[in-house]
Amino acid sequence: MSRPPTTHLLYLHGFRSSPRSAKARQMAARVRADHPGVTWWCPQLPPSPREAAALIDEGTAAWPAGRMAVVGSSLGGFYATWLAQRRGCKAVLLNPAVDPARDLAAHIGEQAAWHDPAERFFFRPEYIGELRALASGPLAAPERFLAVIAQGDEVLDWREMTARYAGAPTRLLEGGDHALSDFDRHIGAVLDFLELAR
Repeated sequence: MSRPPTTHLLYLHGFRSSPRSAKARQMAARVRADHPGVTWWCPQLPPSPREAAALIDEGTAAWPAGRMAVVGSSLGGFYATWLAQRRGCKAVLLNPAVDPARDLAAHIGEQAAWHDPAERFFFRPEYIGELRALASGPLAAPERFLAVIAQGDEVLDWREMTARYAGAPTRLLEGGDHALSDFDRHIGAVLDFLELAR
């Protein structure tokens, strides 16, 4: 039985990022142009993982699980996995963080926002425990996930990402970078997988 087309799409940005990221803007523009009937939401996520999860939960509570999907980049990919595991929806993961509790322990303290260095926030020690609480275990239905992974990612280990999403459809890119600077070359495959309503 085929799934109905996706009518609601959530985009989750990465650590220190924002809805102003190049990938978020590219996705928003394509959805607006080609899928005007789709509900699009790309929130600014708070630094606290617990608060980010609550925001995501509340914002999508009324969305139909069978017709929603989520795209997440880096830390947003970790959140997207958590959400998709709970709601049974499709997810696209762009260089997803696999163990952010481990990786972000080195970033406790004041941080500058990527798209506006004047914007500062504190990444607090308790956020590490909050990240651990959101770990979602093995994929319940790997076919619902598409992983786009760059072997040239300078922040995350592509081998760890491919192992985490073993069994899921994967676009493993030679070279590339953490930001997926060539995202325009992969957005078509992402949109095909999402099966957005027209």
